[in-house]
Formats: sequence, C-alpha cells, structure tokens
Amino acid sequence: MSRLSALEASPGKPGSTPKIHAPSVDLSEAARTVVLAHRAAPAATVAAALRMGDRFLYGAGAAGRLWPSEDAPLATVDTPFDLASVTKPVTALAMARLERAGALSRKEALADALPALAKTVSARVPLNLFAAHRAGLEGHGPLYEALVHGGSVDPEEALVTAANARRAECAGDPPDEGFAPVYSDLGYLLVGAALARRSGVEVDEVMTREVLGPLGLAIGSARAMRARDASFDARVAPTEIVPFRGGLVRGVVHDENAFAVGGDGACGHAGLFGDALSVARLGVALLEVLGGERSEWLTPNDLAPLLRPRPGGTLLAGFDGRSDDAPSSGARLGPRTFGHLGFTGTSLWIDPDAGFVGVLLTNRVHPTRTALAIRQARPAAYDAMYDAMVAARVAESG
Repeated sequence: MSRLSALEASPGKPGSTPKIHAPSVDLSEAARTVVLAHRAAPAATVAAALRMGDRFLYGAGAAGRLWPSEDAPLATVDTPFDLASVTKPVTALAMARLERAGALSRKEALADALPALAKTVSARVPLNLFAAHRAGLEGHGPLYEALVHGGSVDPEEALVTAANARRAECAGDPPDEGFAPVYSDLGYLLVGAALARRSGVEVDEVMTREVLGPLGLAIGSARAMRARDASFDARVAPTEIVPFRGGLVRGVVHDENAFAVGGDGACGHAGLFGDALSVARLGVALLEVLGGERSEWLTPNDLAPLLRPRPGGTLLAGFDGRSDDAPSSGARLGPRTFGHLGFTGTSLWIDPDAGFVGVLLTNRVHPTRTALAIRQARPAAYDAMYDAMVAARVAESG
C-alpha cells in the first residue's frame, strides 16, 4: 500500500478540531478505470472508508487532467468538483437538524414555511413529501429559460412556478405516503427555500451551519469555497461548455436552475462543491450516527425519516436506495446501501452493513453532457474501491 500525500481530516465532534492524517490506501486504479478504461470523463477522483472496529481505514486516488489537454492540470485527491445533486443529502440532513432543534416540522405544509406560495397547488403539501420526491411535481422545468434569451430570473417567481408544476395525474390532496415517486429537482429547490426562510439566512449558510461546519468538511457553495480558498477557481474541475452562459462553466454551479435562482450560492437541489475525501467523511459521519456515536449532532431516530423504505421505488428522502437491476454502486454492496448520484458525474454510496463509504467525483459533462460512459464506469469504480479497501483491511489486520 502506498502512502498518499494529501491530508484527510476525520470528522470530529461539533466545534472540535478534526484529527488530520493521510489516507493509507491508494485507490488510483479505481480512478484510472473511469478515465482510461471507460473514457467516461477527463478527470476522476475517488475516496473510500471502511470500518475497522472503532476506527475507519481511508483510501483515495485520482486520475486524468481537468480537461483534455496536455497542458491541463492533473486531477488530485483534493481537486474540488461540482457535486450537483449530491447536494440533496446535505439539504435533507440540514432539515433533520432544524427539525431536531424545533425550527420546523417535516409534516408542516409548504406554505407554512413559505407564505408567498399560499396560492399555489402545492401550498398544503407537507415538506416531507417534497423531500421524498412524492409531492406530485414534475422532475424538472426550465426556470432559467429567461437567461437563454438574455433576460433575468426572479427567484420568488421561480419558486411559484416550481410549486405549481404539479403533474396532471397528481390532482388533489396527496395520500399520506404521497403520490407515485418522480425524482424532482423542483421539490428540493422548494425544500431548500423553506429551510432558508425558517433559518433567516441563505441556503448555503444553513448547510454550513447545520451540516458542513459541525463536521469540518471542505464542502460549500462556490462563494463559500472561494471565500475560504483564494485558489478555488484555479483548482476546481470545469464542467460543460454552454454557449448561453458564455462558454466554459467553471467555478460556477453547472445546474442551470441553481445558477438562475441561487447564483454563486446553493439551492436545495444543487450548488455545492467539494473534494472526494470530504464527501467520504460525510458518509462516515452518517455511519457513526447510525451506530449511535454522534448523538450531539444527529441520532439514529433523526436519520430514520430520511432512510426508511417507501412504497413505489428506491427513492428515500435525501438519498436513494440500491436498485436491484444493475446498481450504479456496483456488485459488492448490500441491500441496505444508500446514497446519491449527481448529474455532473458525482456519487456517494454507503453500505451500513459492510461499514463502507465510497465516493466517485468526475466532470463527465465536460465538454458536453451527452457523454454517458459514466453509467458503465461508475459500478466498475465502486467494485474496484471496495475490493481494494477490503484487501487493505485484511492486510492490516493480519
């Protein structure tokens, strides 16, 4: 096993200084699988953690260049990527924290948190159904469309449009478990806005205060990352070349609706950036919560509404479950695995039974979102990560 040079911080207690150490398992081969074997993205970084008794074994690796040129910077394990929808778990965890503090209830209606939406068709739908993708909303909608024509977007009007985007087959009041699940960015846009309104600060500040800060994670919105690190714009992986946005999108959220509504901040559905080890440490914190080891931050009961199985599919609340048919998390992980994918080519998967966390970050949308090789590369990368971590644990235990 080779020693990696990048430093990694184990999550500590809220308000404590994380312990810094280097991940001991080189997972670069898993990253090379994505970049070289599958040619799924110009750059890829991976990170993983595997429980060993009362501690975790960490690994990380990187491959490729940030864009396809011999002059482009090499990807490293601390390269920040646009996390895309891997933002959603952070939104759901912030919601759990606010509910724990009594600042809101997941059972309250959308308009109770956002009175400006009182006349929309979603006004009386409870927040938990938006979080579970069962509020009856369309999955997507071009809230950003005015930008294409050189105009501007009013964030408040965008929220009204999102709240009114009810699917035709979902009329009336929702059942207790909600309508049939349809993955919806619009629903999470509304959840993020509700958290911000109840907290009195912007969405990215809620995420930092309730989740990212207490866990000591180098994850944040573009403006938060830039404020923390002046080299962010020079280090971050680029995403797509989008003509109406002036060309290459780099250091600004790729998701058009998040860009239109949140700018350099975040929205509930997208907008966070981070490196692979930081995302892995988020996963480790969740395993610790499930083990009753982080009751000062969240308890297993606090996580239960986010992770409980729901009828109609694998979508949970802030997370997705493992599909039975060709799971993106590979062949090794168990049936209780949960995590999330991101459109830019990012993913996080957590197997609570194996004590395993795996993260794959890529910029597969560079230079265009039409590249789809990530679908085959992703499970191969997770299998490679898992096998390498288990082999390292056996070697270290022996």
